[in-house]
Amino acid sequence: MDHLESLQQLAVSFGLGLLLGLERERSERSIAGIRTFPFISLLGTVCAQVGMVTTYWLIAAGMLAVTVIVTFANYTRLKSGEKDAGTTTEFAALLLYALGALIVVGNMEAVIVVGGVMVVLLHFKNPMHRLAAAVGEKDMRAIMQFVLISMIILPVLPQENYGPYQVWNPFKIWLMVVFIVGISLCGYVAYKIFGTRAGVLLGGIIGGMISSTATTVSFARRCATDASLAPLGALVIMIASCISFIRVLIEIAAVAPGAFVSIAPPIGIMLGWCVSITALLYFMSRDQKAELSEQKNPAEFKSALIFAALYALVLVGIAWGKEKFGSAGLYIVSIISGLTDMDAITLSTAGMAGSGGIETKMAWHAILIAAMSNLIFKFGTVAALGSAELTKRVGVAFGAALLGGAAILWLWPW
Repeated sequence: MDHLESLQQLAVSFGLGLLLGLERERSERSIAGIRTFPFISLLGTVCAQVGMVTTYWLIAAGMLAVTVIVTFANYTRLKSGEKDAGTTTEFAALLLYALGALIVVGNMEAVIVVGGVMVVLLHFKNPMHRLAAAVGEKDMRAIMQFVLISMIILPVLPQENYGPYQVWNPFKIWLMVVFIVGISLCGYVAYKIFGTRAGVLLGGIIGGMISSTATTVSFARRCATDASLAPLGALVIMIASCISFIRVLIEIAAVAPGAFVSIAPPIGIMLGWCVSITALLYFMSRDQKAELSEQKNPAEFKSALIFAALYALVLVGIAWGKEKFGSAGLYIVSIISGLTDMDAITLSTAGMAGSGGIETKMAWHAILIAAMSNLIFKFGTVAALGSAELTKRVGVAFGAALLGGAAILWLWPW
């Protein structure tokens, strides 16, 4: 090990310890703070550096020493009359020592990631406690169902192709289910943390993460009984629709990273155009308050099965349409699929483009056409369920978005 590498390890160790120590110093009275935590991380790094040239038992001895000191400090706090000394800081100190050693004997990038996660977990104590308190019996059951979906079912599925056109790979189909449910679940967790009384922007963002269509239905019904909510409803519906484009970009990056540069730009321009429309709506209704309606947990097993079936049908539909009608058949499937769900057509076409099954131009055309189809479907929902004022506002906003999408399809170079 050269001197430069050794100094780099010590610098990273010190910075990580300082960051964790600063968080502990500001958040609560504890056994270790902004000075002690850097010492703990540096001790781990130095023990590992010395152990590399002597014996690895030195690392274990250092861990034992830190454990004894932390235990004694906690015992002293309890003896002084503190009823609940807690153990979070103590475990953080032990893990920090291990990270300090891992910088030398392991992967420095992994240490930085784990250290960042530690800081976040320590800092967001109150929101996480609120989340735990807000999770009811139904939510807990649904979370366990997500564990079933992702950790039990997925690993045992075969990775072979079956069915018509050999496009059904059970493992890959279910992996997409896990991916989509995971994205929606992140939005649901945010909803549980911030509650129903979220701001306008946050309300639309959370609604879009969970389901832009469900958000559209919810606000259309609310505006039907209160016409004064129309400006706010149009804004939240448009924000949720913008988030659906961000979801599309995330999905493309996940399933077709090699083709992302070719597929993403026109979708990104469509997102930018929709954001511009949303900004105009925001300035027209920024003084109103938003309150999210009760959201359904997206990790329900039934929802996962429905998406898996839809995704499988889209895969067959694309293969059949491409064989019978060429690119026109793919676009017809995109229009039909996009009416109710953007995820299935995005994942399937992006995946095919990434594997070379279709050209990237056909992929982004299909995705953009599906997005436009989805906007038309949501407008129909607003017209059927919402007030006349909301229908007018959403119609103007979605109309402008559709014109932008048509311009991209026409003008974007192939």
